[in-house]
Amino acid sequence: MKTFQYKVKDALGLHARPAGLLVKCATSCGSDITIEVNGKTANAKRLFAVMGLGVRQNDEIQINVTGASEDADCAKLQAFCGENF
Repeated sequence: MKTFQYKVKDALGLHARPAGLLVKCATSCGSDITIEVNGKTANAKRLFAVMGLGVRQNDEIQINVTGASEDADCAKLQAFCGENF
């Protein structure tokens, strides 16, 4: 399992548009991906689960990547987070 943390900088947090982009990116990965924030966990491949976390600006999210291609998927998600939130 690979894990990384990211502090959300977007003023609106993880609202519909960036959440949708995250789900699209996660879905393109072969690994299982979960997001943790404030004691809650969600499957990153499910839009309503991600939005239900209520991620706000300055929240520290942890993304867990598990699977055969976890190294590449983790790198892809880290780059995605840096570019989009």
